[in-house]
Amino acid sequence: MTVTTRGILLKEIPRFETLSKRDFYENYVKAQKPVVLTKLTEDWPAYKKWRLNYINSVAGSKTVPLYDDRPVSHEEGFNEAHTTMLMSEYIQLLESKPTNYRIFLYNLMREVPVLQNDFKWPNIGLRLVKQLPMLFFGGAGAKVFMHFDIDYANILHFHFHGKKKCIIFPPSESKYLYKVPHALISREDIDFDNPDFEKFPALRHAEGYICELNHGEMLYMPEGYWHYMKYETAGFSMSLRAFPRGINHLAKALYNVTIMRFYDTLMRKVQGQKWIDYKNLRALTDTHRKLIREGKTI
Repeated sequence: MTVTTRGILLKEIPRFETLSKRDFYENYVKAQKPVVLTKLTEDWPAYKKWRLNYINSVAGSKTVPLYDDRPVSHEEGFNEAHTTMLMSEYIQLLESKPTNYRIFLYNLMREVPVLQNDFKWPNIGLRLVKQLPMLFFGGAGAKVFMHFDIDYANILHFHFHGKKKCIIFPPSESKYLYKVPHALISREDIDFDNPDFEKFPALRHAEGYICELNHGEMLYMPEGYWHYMKYETAGFSMSLRAFPRGINHLAKALYNVTIMRFYDTLMRKVQGQKWIDYKNLRALTDTHRKLIREGKTI
């Protein structure tokens, strides 16, 4: 089903209880299309155990890095945390009130090995990277700005304890998403829940997908997909990843890791806020220039 959310054309992501390995690989991995599986985790210990109180019981003493929704600053490093807190204090905050603080791309599995016993590696046609199960936490209303992952991975994204809204776009829609040059993000002042089409008219031409994840459900995001996440309630997620299959995406991932990230860090140090402002302006002008070339209205 196709829906229009605040003026952006989004399709509901197909949902199945389970899929065979062949169906999943042929119809979604090879086709590079997203899908939600609702019962893949029902035989995992995590399905019954993974609630915030359980995480508190096994990891409450761990100091965790926290991020909020402040814009990228030249004073901060690549993916550098904004503050830290004991996990027990953070969970108490999550359970008491809405908060923008999130745990992002944190290898809690390595820090708390007992969690590795709670899930199974799905045998659904992807060669998953066993060293990189990552956990993500957020409070009610917390948002993860629109971005794509540096390694162009195929991602299995599992959600626990609550509800999470996901808006995603294939790489083909990058030209409409105000991608910031030398970065993995769109303009951070775009509110994908309520976009300003006067300032960002290209968004009207983007075609993406939307879903809501509930406890234990999994979203498959193909390689290079843009994603925006909003925690409708406090909760947490786990991502398992597989390297990109295509040579083109492997090359882009290698460039991002070896050249782009370090060049951007260097330019922040050299030019400071001027570099950030320049990139945000380029995101606007480059996107509108492409619209004009395509004969689309601004």
